[in-house]
Amino acid sequence: MHIEKNVFDNIFNTIISMPGKAKDNAKSREDLKEICHRPELHYDLVSKKYPKARYALDKQRKQVLCKWIKELRFLDGYASNIGRYVDSKKLKMFGMKSHGGHVFMQ
Repeated sequence: MHIEKNVFDNIFNTIISMPGKAKDNAKSREDLKEICHRPELHYDLVSKKYPKARYALDKQRKQVLCKWIKELRFLDGYASNIGRYVDSKKLKMFGMKSHGGHVFMQ
C-alpha cells in the first residue's frame, strides 16, 4: 500500500509540476533522446529550456483540479476528507496518507 502511495505522489507531482518533486526533469528529458523518439520534448537551443510536456497542467487547470478535490465527498467511513490535503493558494497537495492515495487512484 505504501508503494501505491509513492506511485500516486510521483504521478500527481509530475502532472502538477511540483518543483523539486516532479519526475520530469532535465536528466529524464535527456534519457528520452536515447529511449524513445520524442523530438517535441527535447532541449530547445533557441529558448535554452525544455518545452512543457503535454501532460503537465497549466495554472488554470491546476486551480480547477484543486477545487474539484476540495469539493470531493465520499460515503461515511469509506475515506477521510481528501479535500483537507489540498492547498488552493499554492496549488499543491500535502500530507495525504496511504489509504487516501489508494482511494484517489481508484
